[in-house]
Amino acid sequence: MKKSILFFLSVFFCCNSSAQKYELLSPDRKLKAEIEINRGISADLKRNEARIVKLSNLELETGCITQSGFRYKIKKTNRESVNEIVRPEIREKASELVNAYNELEIRFRADYSVTFRLFNEGLAYRFTTFSKDSLIIKKENLEISLGENDSARFQSSKSFNSSYETPYEHKKLNDIEQGQLCNLPFLVQKQDGSFVMITEADLYNYPGLWLRGTAGEHLEAANPPFPEAFSSTGNAYVQGQVSETSDYIASVSGTRTYPWRIFAIAGAEEGLVSNSMVYLLATPCAIEDPSWIRPGVVMFDWWAKHNIYGVDFRSGINTETAKYFIDFCAKHGFRYFLFDDGWCPRDNLLEPVPGLNMEEVTAYASSKGVDIMLWVIWRTLEKQWAEAFSLFESWGIKGIKVDFMNRDDQVMVEFYERVARMAGEKKMVVNFHGAYKPCGLRRKYPNVLTREGLIEYEYNGWTDEADPEHHNLLPYIRMFAGPMDYIPGSMRNSTKDNFRAVGDYPMEQGTRAHSMALFVILNSPMTMLPDSPSDYYREKECAGFLTKIPVEWDETRLLKGKIAEYTVIARRSGDNWYIGAITNWNSREIDLDTKFLNPGKYRIEAITDGINSDKRAEDYRKIQMECEAGDILKLRLASGGGWVAEITPVR
Repeated sequence: MKKSILFFLSVFFCCNSSAQKYELLSPDRKLKAEIEINRGISADLKRNEARIVKLSNLELETGCITQSGFRYKIKKTNRESVNEIVRPEIREKASELVNAYNELEIRFRADYSVTFRLFNEGLAYRFTTFSKDSLIIKKENLEISLGENDSARFQSSKSFNSSYETPYEHKKLNDIEQGQLCNLPFLVQKQDGSFVMITEADLYNYPGLWLRGTAGEHLEAANPPFPEAFSSTGNAYVQGQVSETSDYIASVSGTRTYPWRIFAIAGAEEGLVSNSMVYLLATPCAIEDPSWIRPGVVMFDWWAKHNIYGVDFRSGINTETAKYFIDFCAKHGFRYFLFDDGWCPRDNLLEPVPGLNMEEVTAYASSKGVDIMLWVIWRTLEKQWAEAFSLFESWGIKGIKVDFMNRDDQVMVEFYERVARMAGEKKMVVNFHGAYKPCGLRRKYPNVLTREGLIEYEYNGWTDEADPEHHNLLPYIRMFAGPMDYIPGSMRNSTKDNFRAVGDYPMEQGTRAHSMALFVILNSPMTMLPDSPSDYYREKECAGFLTKIPVEWDETRLLKGKIAEYTVIARRSGDNWYIGAITNWNSREIDLDTKFLNPGKYRIEAITDGINSDKRAEDYRKIQMECEAGDILKLRLASGGGWVAEITPVR
């Protein structure tokens, strides 16, 4: 009898210690996730039985989960399949998105679950906890294993206090140093030329995800620790940065979901441009009636340094200069004028500088159909929260640009949502600068129209890093995560040899056509123009062309592209198509097939590189022609060159 009992117990424990394996297929059955629970959680993502990426040690380290005897004991599983159309409130790149996936939720007896969601475009997973009590998240574990000789493009920082404005590095995975902090999105290019994009979505009240190098073929997850103390010295730009941290990453409600970890798959560059997983995995719109939210083009005074001319008043941060900008916006149909840094003391948002009558300016703008935005330092806004929002509302301010957060710990992530929510209540749009990558906040709060998180045009004032090669990285890396505020369309252009970093009179690297093509290539429903109205008045033909280009789109396609080399993107608004083409510092010829057009005749109006644009970057030609759908267009791009066109059907 005793032997029988011992035999039964040994069989029982062997069965309970054996691995539980599950399989999840993408809707098109081309991707497969093999999930295993065996003293840990792991997942292999495969295509045609070949491993693309392996995820190991998936775990939230909390007291109630990690110490539980039921840590990996499965309570039940649930499967679900979804195939639907999502229509974004703001058509940042398409009016309709296909949301099709198969999902597996594994619920554990330790009151938590892990959910895997497999799209045709990649895999995502997230944790959910079901505790009655609050939880301390000590650490989130994840190991990402890739292939030998896979390479990566990414930004890195020396610490979690980061503006997310470092150049993209290109390294073999083995060459990423032990402990090197890499922020997201993180793009892996595999030996066969395909891509794996690593990022996250639905980030709320929880720290952002980073990756840490291991000097090997795998990466480890890292999160900023929970902040305990903040800097209070120095100028207003740097106050509020983390000076002391805790030994955990988050303090959360016991019952909640956690951010999605995304591993998107693309066979070629086109799959990076078309992927919408970040948006689709985010929380749906929380604004009951978002119809008041208006995307549009922004003129702003800071980067132009108020360099206006041909006027009878002294330019500067004053009422007269503001009206000059507003008149330009009204004449050209641009939505916003932004008062950037300098409109008030940096530590006081309640008092405009002398010479600026905000009530008069906002009333004048309203009479012209132009909306006013204000730049703020985040720490000052936090200190003057109620007073500032009330004052801005009384002035009729329609948007804010919030700057210098330079963090994505739990406290700062919660600040982003507070800003979005309060701005939504006040019917204001938001642009985040000094900001971490987009994680889907714009879906929950579509008044968040754009953000930074990249090296953009302003860097031409002190470096040469915002060059045409950089422009051919952005559509495939940063733009994957969501809209970005690059500030295209400068009329001050330079060749590679002629470029100089001049802070008070900045120029953009690349030709005139290249700079204008960025208006189409780079995605932002709030697109900012860098130069002063005087520059655009001088360049009437080019300025007039820019006024035709929308900032919302019904469809987006990468027609041709190779990362870091060249990019041709087509975007449709209604029946009209807009094409942007750019190259790096290498001149090239591109045969552009117009088979994407519906059958029929079309009129093309384009800005192309001039014959001498390789010597004088401002040289351009405006051409008009007709074509039939399916015709091949011959594009000749100079070094750092471009081509931008509006294509309209002939009725």
